[in-house]
Amino acid sequence: MPRTALRICPLCEATCGLTLTVEGSRVTGARGDRDDVFSRGFICPKGASFGEADADPDRLRVPLVRKDGRLQEVGWDEAFDVVAARLRPLIEEHGPNAVGVVLGNPNVHTMAGALYPPVLLGALGTRNLFTASTVDQMPKHVSSGLLFGDAFAIPVPDLDRTDHLLLLGANPLESNGSLCTAPDFPGRLKALKARGGTLTVVDPRRTRTAALADRHLAIRPGTDALLLAALTQVLFEDKLTDLGALADQVTDVDELRDAVREFTPEAVSVACDVSADTIRALARELADAPTAAVYGRVGASTVAFGTVTSWLVDVLNVLTGNLDRPGGALFPLAATAQPPRPAGPGKGFALGRWHSRVSGHPEAKGELPLAALAEEIDTPGEGAVHAVVAIAANPVLSAPDGDRLDRALESLDFMVSVDPYLNETSRHADVVLPPPPPAQSAHHDFAFNGFAVRNQVRYTRAAIPLEEGRMAESEILARLVLAASGMHGADPAAVDTMVVDNTLGKAVAQPHSAAYGRDPKELAGLLTGENGPERRLDMMLRLGPYGDGFGARPDGLTLERLLAHPHGIDLGPLGPRIPEVLRTRSGRVELLPEPLAAELPRLARAVTEAPAALVLVGRRHLRSNNSWMHNVRTLVGGSNRCTLHIHPDDAARAGLTDGGRARVAAAGGEIDVPVEVTDAVRPGVVSLPHGWGHDRPGTRLAVAAEEPGVNVNQLLDGTLLDPLSGNAVLNGFAVQVSAPAPALT
Repeated sequence: MPRTALRICPLCEATCGLTLTVEGSRVTGARGDRDDVFSRGFICPKGASFGEADADPDRLRVPLVRKDGRLQEVGWDEAFDVVAARLRPLIEEHGPNAVGVVLGNPNVHTMAGALYPPVLLGALGTRNLFTASTVDQMPKHVSSGLLFGDAFAIPVPDLDRTDHLLLLGANPLESNGSLCTAPDFPGRLKALKARGGTLTVVDPRRTRTAALADRHLAIRPGTDALLLAALTQVLFEDKLTDLGALADQVTDVDELRDAVREFTPEAVSVACDVSADTIRALARELADAPTAAVYGRVGASTVAFGTVTSWLVDVLNVLTGNLDRPGGALFPLAATAQPPRPAGPGKGFALGRWHSRVSGHPEAKGELPLAALAEEIDTPGEGAVHAVVAIAANPVLSAPDGDRLDRALESLDFMVSVDPYLNETSRHADVVLPPPPPAQSAHHDFAFNGFAVRNQVRYTRAAIPLEEGRMAESEILARLVLAASGMHGADPAAVDTMVVDNTLGKAVAQPHSAAYGRDPKELAGLLTGENGPERRLDMMLRLGPYGDGFGARPDGLTLERLLAHPHGIDLGPLGPRIPEVLRTRSGRVELLPEPLAAELPRLARAVTEAPAALVLVGRRHLRSNNSWMHNVRTLVGGSNRCTLHIHPDDAARAGLTDGGRARVAAAGGEIDVPVEVTDAVRPGVVSLPHGWGHDRPGTRLAVAAEEPGVNVNQLLDGTLLDPLSGNAVLNGFAVQVSAPAPALT
């Protein structure tokens, strides 16, 4: 008989609650959980396809080890024996930086992906960390670190209460939101309009989100920072600034006024292709709105001025009095967050504490640019990367110049990949360790609850027992930690015990902790849970801002209480909390940090630079998530296709026709792609989606290979980076588009 089970969807950042229909060991249906405290029954096509994604026959079931040049199925013990035998000797011979760790986007969508990679990095001791952040949101981390002293203190728009929402480079009707966790983002935007609010969208494409807007500004790509600087200048010039409750907690206001003086609407109008009158009107509307929030995402982040743009988003929120107030932009407080600390100065945020070996890229948030991974492998010399540990990562498709990285990975002395698929990257591994399908895993959103538009907490255990022959992702990563640290063969539970002991040992020594002065061994004995990850979740809940403090607050959160609420616990709307958030050296919001002030002359030069004749931008698809949803048949096709969008005028000049093909060229190479002629993209701009190119040999992605698409990042050579964050410039770069040469007969 069919039964139902609850599951939080792990397929995008919306984190919607699902009700699964389970028959035997298979998920046969998925619908929205109407009782979920956060998503209230909302579901998108990805969630509805949960069962098909879960049962994908191309998912690996057992480990693979390379023998005689080819990957062969082996048992788990043998696979970890190989990891231990190959990885430690390389570290001992070349040092810890001989290992590069690559973390992909799916890591933040699983419990294990959040809990264990930090432990692995500590065990390895390497500084060569590369993640998906530097092809996505690193500029926001850097700007938040400089403004607030904490790279993870990222304010999110208070969607349900704001009166005016300004979106830049975001298309949440397709992406479901990003760095703004909001189930049913479309419904929330429609509710904003229904209550008389205003939606303004800045995007070079007429997206589904832009079509919903009261005002759509089809800006020239890459000039968002100029637009925001001009809005800031108007606020000062027209004396429209009002910091409200933050007046005594912000530094450098006068210095900022002087720094943006030359960015007038008239000065930036031509570069942005937005009229000066429109810029002035938008600034006044933001200032006049009862509440307003400015929100920028990937299209405004993956550009040449990504960090400056991210900074100016929050500058506008500050100057209009909308930072840290209801209806504006607020800081979420997740149930597993560190307990609030006393307000006061902190250590601040530093950039460039070390640099990459080859090109000297500064680290940001402990990471080096993913675009630099290939050169760190293929450039010989002391400090070269000899081994890679890739966890849920496919940088051959997500990083610039995949062809070079493809060759570099092939040249490694050793590579281990934790991945459910044999994809464009994991095919190079010497050992592939496949985690189980999501239905066989428990789920709690450690990362996304820190960006949620409402405070809540939810946890779902595995909907289906772990299938015989599979290994839980938590055990895979724990064993990887042991193999990397020279403790191969020890009980994997020792990793969780070590983390618990270390965490509680620190907690009892912190005066602001509810565990202060207690016996850590006693506290560890109070933890509940069926396994190490659950005990760690219980610990984090108890120590967290809503927790019971191990009995100090009887009504506080524990794992047991959370399990008694299978649809989650609502913790209320976001509220002001800036004093406890700030960790700058001054203890205040530092509105004009020196590294950002130093970027303004470069931004000023962009005002007079001649725009490229044609630039490329990416686009999101509702039925995919970067490169990892293209093997689910029900999600492929329709609008979810890898085609070049081009305006009719540009198509005519290039001799292109709808349904024909185009050759697109840039510094990193050229690609041949089908054409869609559409006026949904502004003149001078073409658009290609990210994450395609499933045509390399040696993969096992049957559905994706039927319509492989092209890898848009092959157009990049890896040299275009936002200088502060190291983020790859994936949008707004110059391309040449032409009709392909006729085929030879």
